[in-house]
Amino acid sequence: MATHRRHAGPPTDHPPDPPWTGSRPDPPTNAPATALAQALLAAEAGHPVIPLTHSKLPAIRSPHRGHPEAPPCRGACGRLGHGVHDASTAPLTVRRMFAAAPWATGYGIACGRPPHHLIGIDLDTKNGADGLTALRFLAEQHGFPIPPTVTVLTPSGGRHLWFTGPPSPPLPNSAGRLAPGIDVRGAGGYLVGPGSLTTHGRYVLAPDTPRHPAPVPGTLLTLLTVPPPPAHREPPHGVPPQPAAALIRFVRASPRGQRNARLFWAACRAQESGLAQELAARLIEAACHTGLPAAEARATIASATRRR
Repeated sequence: MATHRRHAGPPTDHPPDPPWTGSRPDPPTNAPATALAQALLAAEAGHPVIPLTHSKLPAIRSPHRGHPEAPPCRGACGRLGHGVHDASTAPLTVRRMFAAAPWATGYGIACGRPPHHLIGIDLDTKNGADGLTALRFLAEQHGFPIPPTVTVLTPSGGRHLWFTGPPSPPLPNSAGRLAPGIDVRGAGGYLVGPGSLTTHGRYVLAPDTPRHPAPVPGTLLTLLTVPPPPAHREPPHGVPPQPAAALIRFVRASPRGQRNARLFWAACRAQESGLAQELAARLIEAACHTGLPAAEARATIASATRRR
């Protein structure tokens, strides 16, 4: 998957952006109007939407607050305020929701709903995580491609990848289940739509992002739906652990532009597994194989060790 980089402006032959780009920042005073306009365009493209506050929470308060329903009401009462269960593609309903929450500065896109059955892969960069590198590792380890797809850049430096999924079974939400820094938005979850303004900044489409979400790779879908593998097993004597071998292969296959990021990520995983000292020399050798100077490789591994 190509790495998207911010740039000063699109070239003259840049293809037209999707209609809900959110690529032209507006003054904060226009944020509610911008959020409504972008939400209507997303709804027109088939994405069910709800209004969000600047803290990325549903903007309409529950009509059952103080008097919780048992079982919980999911909109059967006909009133607004049921979070993602209110999400709609109907323009009149979208306008009604935003009229009920004029303070909304963003919008959420419901995942798992027809017609796209959207799956959101949230690649985080906070707290030392590197979700994009973790996803690349999984892709190489399990042999699946990461196709170009709609990519939304988050204010914190992360990114959301949008994929279309099958109608069933419903894909659950998860946080860090696949790997640190990878969260999944499935049925009952939502993604912050591009153009939304939050406390930390605006969500925008990555440059050159495709116009439509790609189908989720089959192997990735399997990883998202099957139970996680059993706990770590000790390998036979003299045989290196498979995760360790996979880390070495991952570093050796680093393309230019990803060498330090992959090495740092692999060194962090080795540290977490108690294999830092055992793998340090092999990781340095693997990094040097890619053309990274040995001194730079040693400094990167030392930085990963200090992080813990």
